[in-house]
Amino acid sequence: MRKTLSLAAVVTAAAAALVAAPGASSAAPVTKVNWVACPADVALQDLECGTLSVPLDYREPEGRRTEVMISRLASKNPAKRKGILLTNPGGPSEGLTFPFVLKAIGLPQSVLDAYDVIGMDPRGLGYSSPSTCDLTEQQQATGSVPPYAVKPSDVRAWAEETKKIAQQCLRSSTADALPHNTTRNIAHDLDSVRAALGERKASFLGYSYGSYLGSVYATLHPRTADRVVIDSNLPATGWDVEGGRLMGRGVEDTFPDFAKWAAAHPEYGLGTTPDQVRAKYFDLAGRLDRKPSVEGLTGQQFRMLVFSGLYSTGDASFAKMAAQWRALDADQPLPPIEIPDISRVESLISGRLNVICGDSEWPSSVRTYERNVAIDRVRHPMFGAAAANIQPCAFFPKPAQKQVLPSDKGPHNVLMVQNERDPATPLAGALTTRRAFGDRAAMITVDHGGHGSYVIAKNKCADDKVTEYLLGGRRPNDTKCAAETS
Repeated sequence: MRKTLSLAAVVTAAAAALVAAPGASSAAPVTKVNWVACPADVALQDLECGTLSVPLDYREPEGRRTEVMISRLASKNPAKRKGILLTNPGGPSEGLTFPFVLKAIGLPQSVLDAYDVIGMDPRGLGYSSPSTCDLTEQQQATGSVPPYAVKPSDVRAWAEETKKIAQQCLRSSTADALPHNTTRNIAHDLDSVRAALGERKASFLGYSYGSYLGSVYATLHPRTADRVVIDSNLPATGWDVEGGRLMGRGVEDTFPDFAKWAAAHPEYGLGTTPDQVRAKYFDLAGRLDRKPSVEGLTGQQFRMLVFSGLYSTGDASFAKMAAQWRALDADQPLPPIEIPDISRVESLISGRLNVICGDSEWPSSVRTYERNVAIDRVRHPMFGAAAANIQPCAFFPKPAQKQVLPSDKGPHNVLMVQNERDPATPLAGALTTRRAFGDRAAMITVDHGGHGSYVIAKNKCADDKVTEYLLGGRRPNDTKCAAETS
């Protein structure tokens, strides 16, 4: 089975190896969904699949077209059905299986009764006109988060590699679509899906990158976006250079949860106080920088392993990470690591680059990244010199259209959900989105660590409030939910 890929899945694999006038640019002719058999790796119970032809460039609705594939987990309760719930798992990554995944991890039956839950592979990804940058296996293995720059010269060395990747993207067979594979157009695609399904309005649930997509959707289509729930929120400017840098802060915010747990479990030998566990992190990273583990794990890969490990919290997740540390400390082979089932890795990374590089203009000077890394190595020493390192976006052309930013003009229909401690999308970034929306949004802040809250963190306070909003449209005011489990 192909698993839906979020940012979490991608960085785990790497460890182991936006304001326009409402609807102004989306006056495309309404087409119908062509329902087809789901691809073999998406053929899950009760999941239907279909394709939809959409404009490549919504400024030219009668021009060249591209194709997106959607999925549908239909409500089986006509008496309670309210409409459709568009979804996005983050990434940007494939989303066809996400309705099934949501059901499997606990999306309430009441929500499944109320909505046809819709998934979509965003344009340029998966089965939706996939992109390519002709990435080598080694380039694919680097994933989407840059390596930790141990020395200042590492930034310059990595810049040469990222420049090659950018040039490959710009010379590839799909380069002509690259300027149009943006969050702006993906948001327009969502509204095209709504129209093609014959719905007057559509609700939305998105996580991580999907929070920015939801922000753009609510901004561009305020008349047709109904109840918008965005979780594990990127900053108002999305995954741009500063959004990427926030991962350094996210690790610093989240790591104390693990440090406290490890200190309370001295059987792992990582320290008896949180400060000692933190010191062990730097000790292991430094040792692996100098000499890789018996299995070849480097200091860079260790830092990425910890970053991805912080996506999940609780005894089972922390015990797994502690066992990895213990093995590395003793220079022993690592316990088995579950590698996500990632198909079409090349298309995944290429499509993601299309989106994040096309959404906003990234600094083009290597010196800017050298300065950012130097600052964040001190400010956020655990992971800052990775999060601030240079991306291929530095060598992409300027975006074809102005970036879409969240707007405070429109209905008060945005509900944000945010863990207080998140390694990839920290609270500090989420607050910029909350401020940008003004009275249009309210935010539930959850005393929890990890990436993802609604039906993921299992916080009854937050889960009940989100479910109540999706079902009845009654949005809470800004709320803080204490640590608890449902």
